[in-house]
Amino acid sequence: MPALAATGPRPPRTARKTGRPWSRWLPWSRWSRARGSGGDGEGRLAAIDGLRLLAAIAVAAYHFVGTPTRDFWGTGSDHALPAVAPTLHPVSGYGWLGVEAFFLISGFVICMSCWDRSPAQFAVSRISRLFPVYWAVVLIIVAVGVAATLAGQRWGAPTDLRTTLGNLTMIPSALGVPFTAGVAWTLWVEARFYLLMGGLLLIGLTYRRVIAFGFLWLTLAALGHELDSAVLDAVLLGEYAGLFVAGIAVYLMYRYGPNLVLWLLLGFAWCYALTALNDRVVAHPGTSWAVSAAVLTGCLGLLLLAGPGPLRRLRWRPLVYAGALTYPFYLVHQSLGVPVTRGILENVPGIGLLASIAVGLTLCMLLAAALERFVDRKLGRVFRRRLTAALHADEPRRESRELSVTGRESGAPWSGAGPTWWERERPEAASPDPAAGEPGYGSGQPCSTSRGRAKSVLSTIASIPGSGSTSAKYSRSATR
Repeated sequence: MPALAATGPRPPRTARKTGRPWSRWLPWSRWSRARGSGGDGEGRLAAIDGLRLLAAIAVAAYHFVGTPTRDFWGTGSDHALPAVAPTLHPVSGYGWLGVEAFFLISGFVICMSCWDRSPAQFAVSRISRLFPVYWAVVLIIVAVGVAATLAGQRWGAPTDLRTTLGNLTMIPSALGVPFTAGVAWTLWVEARFYLLMGGLLLIGLTYRRVIAFGFLWLTLAALGHELDSAVLDAVLLGEYAGLFVAGIAVYLMYRYGPNLVLWLLLGFAWCYALTALNDRVVAHPGTSWAVSAAVLTGCLGLLLLAGPGPLRRLRWRPLVYAGALTYPFYLVHQSLGVPVTRGILENVPGIGLLASIAVGLTLCMLLAAALERFVDRKLGRVFRRRLTAALHADEPRRESRELSVTGRESGAPWSGAGPTWWERERPEAASPDPAAGEPGYGSGQPCSTSRGRAKSVLSTIASIPGSGSTSAKYSRSATR
């Protein structure tokens, strides 16, 4: 019988399936399938990342191609968007609905991120996710703006120190300064939504409480609109409350399955959202409410397919990586992409408008990839770890348990003076007492000295009937 050939360890599943060793160098190969969309480990929903990407593309299409601003790219027929892109221009005019889609998806993702987390954990996850990339983008915009101004080029974003400091807080509008990154106004809306969810986390996140929270939020937001209260409208996000609550309802369907109560919550939230949508339609001339409502309802349908629907099983890593690029690309595409595209048009006029737009957006995507790799992935990880450690700084350290060694009281801060606990010599171990359960033979704990071993053996012998004299004789010789 021939001997069986020795086989080594089985290769990883991806390597067996693809057979392409170079695939590990792809940018999305680092993204694990086990990472949750909200960072909670429920499994990465690639379809949700795909929806994020579509929303970001829609917003970029509106700012570059669908803008209603006349002579946005310059004068002349070769720079007029209706003449250069007669079909793409009116379609891209509805790209502003990508912001509404972001708020809808955020209701789903943030509810997922909150679940089974403490308020501190939720705050750390949001701060470490948003602020490092945002700070980097603000500083890049200011640095490029200062360089362009010194070179005599036109630059639209404010670059003065007061405005920059106000923007680093992510709430510049509340401080009375303009936004450095034009699209950052949506982050202030998101931040208020996070505060509302954080308040719910303080009470305790349960299925019934989230449902009650959704109905109560819609009711109070409608009341604030009826009373024309600016305070209630600012706190309860009256214009976007329906979108956030709809996303929360879809997540509850994803987690617990659809039922009548969740369909009622989703129905009320969607009626509210489509009614409030008219205010946004009025602010965007050239668009109609009926088309906007239909497009946004289509986004809701895609979210239902991606969450509780069959697309939740989709596991495609390029989509996951594209979802990771969405946030940095969204931040840089307007405040950096538009000036870069204008510079291309001025310095290379023969390239054409659409080609210049394509080059500008490509450069924005490359910058977003660099921000994701070096800021979000690396700096964000360090930031998250340091924040988590800082929130537990008041907890007693393990060294406080070594009171006899360190000489500190329990819970006292470590001063750092003198040798550490592992550098000190341990005191000589005393002889164990088996009756007291100290370390020794038969006590279930290790013996510390040879004398302790001898006494343990003798105590075991003494427990045998008729061995008292023998144990006494050996005890005297062992302790001599």
